[in-house]
Amino acid sequence: MDGHTDPLKRTPLFPLYERYGARIVDFAGWAMPVQFSGIVEEHHAVRQRAGLFDVSHMGEIEVRGPGALAALQYAVTNDIARLSPGRVAYTLMCREHGGIVDDLLVYCLAEDHYLLIPNAANIDKDFEFIRSHAASAGARAGGAEAVDVSDQYAVLALQGPRAAAVLAKVLEGEAADPQHPSSPLGLRPFRFVTGVPLAGRRARIISRTGYTGEDGFEIYLDPGDAPPLWEALMEAGTPEGLVPAGLGARDTLRFEACLPLYGNELTEETNPFEAGLDRFVKLDKGPFSGSEALQRVAAAGPARRLVGLEMLDRAIPRPGYTVTDGQGNAIGHVTSGTHAPTLGRSLALAYVPAAAAAEGTRLAVVVRGAERAARVVPTPFYRRT
Repeated sequence: MDGHTDPLKRTPLFPLYERYGARIVDFAGWAMPVQFSGIVEEHHAVRQRAGLFDVSHMGEIEVRGPGALAALQYAVTNDIARLSPGRVAYTLMCREHGGIVDDLLVYCLAEDHYLLIPNAANIDKDFEFIRSHAASAGARAGGAEAVDVSDQYAVLALQGPRAAAVLAKVLEGEAADPQHPSSPLGLRPFRFVTGVPLAGRRARIISRTGYTGEDGFEIYLDPGDAPPLWEALMEAGTPEGLVPAGLGARDTLRFEACLPLYGNELTEETNPFEAGLDRFVKLDKGPFSGSEALQRVAAAGPARRLVGLEMLDRAIPRPGYTVTDGQGNAIGHVTSGTHAPTLGRSLALAYVPAAAAAEGTRLAVVVRGAERAARVVPTPFYRRT
């Protein structure tokens, strides 16, 4: 051990951060902005107007070839055969014991060509997992190739109720017409278009997706096109109230919407049924990695469940805090928790035994050595109207 540490990776937008007042942190080995003007201010801007996020640290893996569909059908839990070109699916990948390798998006570019979006911290692990299935299940169906193309993309997330209005200002040609099939403005959620002209550039993909609980778009670009598009969007969006937003607000926004975070709600020690994600597990599609174990969980019911908690005492729950039955007996743990900016309440997501998961159940969270009263409440905490 020589004490040497690798330098943090930088996205193509890193040179712009200082000018916009970013505070930089190490996130999964990347130098990323945790905030610009402030987490709460950015959070409210996204809920009420619009925010622009750099999410270029996320991974991109292409799977292509005659056996691409077969490879993915075995690698992921959702039914990718239902996915036609122009559509996106949320899915999970599981080990044979049912533990979650990652959650990710799958874009169907063509019937033999898919783009997968893994979490930044899991790119290498996911790539090896997918490549192994491309070499086995994919090979049996005519051959499939998995390629890590993460360095070929930059990604901007434009999120919030004014996101479409901001995007409309930079779209060009037929893409600016919401009625035209090439326009992202007419997309339904989890749909995408390709080759979109905007601000003198061309987006490779624009999808109606996001991780905030709001309407919005994710824009996939050549890396060199990201800085000028960021500048164009900020200029066009300022009259709409657009602000640059960092990973801190992205986390509080996803938390209010109860969108899971890998490493918190999801790990290789959790399965989709206890995480409340069984709707993305298609046990009837045929064998896939983890399907036998998940069949058993489905039949017996999960032993524990992910629930929402509202603090009844003045206290802020944090990840890792112990959940008790209120009588001093530890029964679970908090996976995510904070004072929710939109709702003005201290809330948490936590794993507890299935017997304690009913709405209204009184529990407690240990905060600074003391039990603080909480109760199980419905999720998601926030749903846009």
